[in-house]
Amino acid sequence: MEQGVRMMECAGADYLHCDVMDGVFVPNISFGFQMISRLHDISDLPLDVHLMIVQPERYIERFAQAGADFITVHAEATDHLQRVLKQITQCGKKPGVVLNPATPLEMVRYILDDVDMILLMSVNPGYGGQSFIPAVMRKVADLRAMIDASGREIDIEVDGGVDMQNCTQLREAGATVLVAGSAVFGAEDPALAVRTLRGE
Repeated sequence: MEQGVRMMECAGADYLHCDVMDGVFVPNISFGFQMISRLHDISDLPLDVHLMIVQPERYIERFAQAGADFITVHAEATDHLQRVLKQITQCGKKPGVVLNPATPLEMVRYILDDVDMILLMSVNPGYGGQSFIPAVMRKVADLRAMIDASGREIDIEVDGGVDMQNCTQLREAGATVLVAGSAVFGAEDPALAVRTLRGE
């Protein structure tokens, strides 16, 4: 893991995106508090912690204490979304909300005052290396229009199947943060891949 972090630092990544999975909300299990804490210890890159877990409100404080900078929770995973977002803010962290591909944007219309970032999943979460779902491209554009109409400054993050073929269109649609796993870690030149994702 540390070797991968060092590679991303050298490649010029802006954040480390950390997928936390519980085997319930998604059909996979990944790491938890200890790994976030270790990543915080070894790197100065901001930690973008994506909680793919049910009832995330149970663990917000622990992930905040472990060193998360951004904490994003799935709208589908909690009954009281605004309460969880406020909990993240009270911990001194930047709150975000995540929508699965088939979840409508109406889920976020009334929490725009409560978030710094909205993450649109462009695959169904749980596994890396999946193909981008084309319908999400229009969803990005629709979300950009919703945010612009609100007058707020909220990042739009896209996660899943992001690569060199769709990154330009995603940026043009309004995405400001692109999460890439396979497209960067599997690249011959990770630094070039990062620059391409940024449009440099």
